Amino acid sequence: MGTLELIQLNLLSPVVLAFFLGMLATLVRSDLKIPDELYQALSVYLLLAIGLKGGVELAASSPGDFLLPAAGALALASAIPLWSYIILRKVGRLSVPDAAAIAAHYGSVSAVTFLATLAFLSALEIPYEGFLPALLAIMEVPAIIIALVIARANLPGRTSWGEVLHEILAGKSIVLLLGGLAIGYAVGREGFAAVEPFFVTPFHGVLALFLLEMGMVAAQRLPDLRKAGPFLVAFAIVMPVLHGLIGVFVGNWVGLSLGGSVVLGVLSASASYIAAPAAVRLSLPEANPTFYLTTSLAITFPFNLAVGIPLYYAFAKFIL
Repeated sequence: MGTLELIQLNLLSPVVLAFFLGMLATLVRSDLKIPDELYQALSVYLLLAIGLKGGVELAASSPGDFLLPAAGALALASAIPLWSYIILRKVGRLSVPDAAAIAAHYGSVSAVTFLATLAFLSALEIPYEGFLPALLAIMEVPAIIIALVIARANLPGRTSWGEVLHEILAGKSIVLLLGGLAIGYAVGREGFAAVEPFFVTPFHGVLALFLLEMGMVAAQRLPDLRKAGPFLVAFAIVMPVLHGLIGVFVGNWVGLSLGGSVVLGVLSASASYIAAPAAVRLSLPEANPTFYLTTSLAITFPFNLAVGIPLYYAFAKFIL
């Protein structure tokens, strides 16, 4: 199957179409709206489900199978914000707060892009390692901390580290992912069977509803593209592709399967818009939200959803 056919297959999946329906609804000024309480409930469900299923599979995996991929994921999460910051400062001429804020977003990961990738692989019947949600959890925090350390070194008098770390580690995404992993690991397959009908069967339907809301949110940021400027628009497309290709290569090198390498590539290519904005708002209030939210949510997220995922799959298939 060629890359264009893969893109078509991906675009015609219900979860991706739900995202673009949300964008369309906003662009035509529809009165469609998902209540905030429902949106919060959907996000809690998805994050806990990822953690639970990952913990169950992690318990069934050999430590030897997991340690090298975990080290590769940690290395990627540490390196990406460093070179992203350098490019943003030296090439883009952005200020320290703006460069650090964007680097934090692009070093961290998107759980929703991760889920869309699993849906894509399932449609192609491509198997993947069950412990991949643990890699998602590993990659979410380090980049944010590294980017804030860079900012702190260049901008004395920042918010106290206690507040920043609490904002990151006590955020709902980390609590639900790590908590779900711990519960799933503790109960194993037998214990998970009691809640499996709730956390497995409705999963893709809930994801479609969540992406409908994300499409509306992304469309609301589109007017800010002009403010972001051509450099940031190019950065938001070129860097994810570069990071995705590197992630696929590292996944292959650490022994992941074809599906696992694709997922690590997507995680490397994705940009956070949940954990990173919360930490950046607290530690770098002078950073421009137009820059870091528009690039991560209005450009990189739709790009990965529509084109990036099949592109990284095609590359993984090529090198494997």
